[in-house]
Amino acid sequence: MKIFKRILYVLLAFIILAVVYNYPKLNILAGYSAKNITSSVFIANRTLEYTDAVDNDFSPVNLASDKLDTEQKSVISSAFGLLTRKAIYRKGLGAVLTLDEKDESASYLTPKRLVSNVSTPYPYGNAPQKDTIFKNIDYKKLNNTVHSIFKESKTRSVLIVYKDQIIAEKYTDGFHKDSKILGWSMTKSILSTVFGIMQHQQKLKVTDTAPIKSWQKDDRKHITIHNLLQMNSGLEWDENYATISDATKMLFLERDMTKMQENKPLVGTPNESWNYSSGTSNLLSGILRGYFKTEQDYLDYWYTNLIDKIGMNSMVLEADLSGNYVASSYSWATTRDWAKFGLLYLHNGNWNGDILFTKKWVDYVTTPTPTSKGLYGAQFWLNKGKRFKDVPENMYFADGFQGQRIYVLPDQEMVIVRTGLKNFKENNFLKEVINSIK
Repeated sequence: MKIFKRILYVLLAFIILAVVYNYPKLNILAGYSAKNITSSVFIANRTLEYTDAVDNDFSPVNLASDKLDTEQKSVISSAFGLLTRKAIYRKGLGAVLTLDEKDESASYLTPKRLVSNVSTPYPYGNAPQKDTIFKNIDYKKLNNTVHSIFKESKTRSVLIVYKDQIIAEKYTDGFHKDSKILGWSMTKSILSTVFGIMQHQQKLKVTDTAPIKSWQKDDRKHITIHNLLQMNSGLEWDENYATISDATKMLFLERDMTKMQENKPLVGTPNESWNYSSGTSNLLSGILRGYFKTEQDYLDYWYTNLIDKIGMNSMVLEADLSGNYVASSYSWATTRDWAKFGLLYLHNGNWNGDILFTKKWVDYVTTPTPTSKGLYGAQFWLNKGKRFKDVPENMYFADGFQGQRIYVLPDQEMVIVRTGLKNFKENNFLKEVINSIK
């Protein structure tokens, strides 16, 4: 009997230790589920059931239990009844995880939006294009290539624009041209572009040292905005989504997501220590906010000077509880609007005669970050290191979790957008698309 009790005590002790050890991870499980469902339902107009069954159908997020409140526009997710997280929807700012009951009734500012142009044909407006057939395109080959990646991966949409004309467009069941899709880290490229526009307007210089007061008494005072844009600051950061890390703490536990990277020490040398960091992107979002007199000006600028200015009227940038855009991860837009962003770069910042930035900025964001082996520029990914061996080296792209992509191919005068829930064979796909042009 005593032996049985001892075994029972040992098992109980192991269970308690396991719960204590894994309890913090439940924040990832419940937090991800609540946030993603809230955004999916109230931004993308999907259902809780669909989001649970498709978007959240991976371990350990699929273990969460979720409850939707359509009146309060909120979702509560539970991790085995041990920990619950609540996310709320705020019009104009998207979904956010709450940290306190007061967050649910707090007042907040919202960005002012411009009206969509429905009279001008796409891409400079949202009216239908005139049918255009290019004699140098093998449409059969092109369409077969597009169809093929819907078979091999969880692709949701593909859009190919050649010389400003849509030459291929396909959506999976339940999705269409008006479906908003989460760009994840493609948001980082939006962030970078706002800096480019600000610099073009002579509101800042990316070569300036980062205007962060807390860094002025140590060696971090030498870090430039340029170093941050290239993710080459030398600051400590752990970008790991499988466990409790800097990235997951920031996204699921922080009220102000711009501060985590700011508070990290130097562990390397600026301009010699490339390290991919979502914290850096959110720090940059906070730095941008400091250039404006008011929070309202900060919220409006991204839309009036970039997003709505090029007709990406479907886009929603999500903000944290402190009113900062979560530039690392959270923006939603239709596939056609994501393509407009790529076209802005294809045209070197010239949007139908309106100069948002110049080719000098394009050259800047596509210059490889030192020590990145040609993979990374200024919040854009590059092919300078021939990551894709059958694709031109000057191709560059915005890159998001699960294979969200905006490829800009200057030589081919082409922009390709792919969205989905799983990575795919990018080199083969891009090669076949390029080969369809004679």
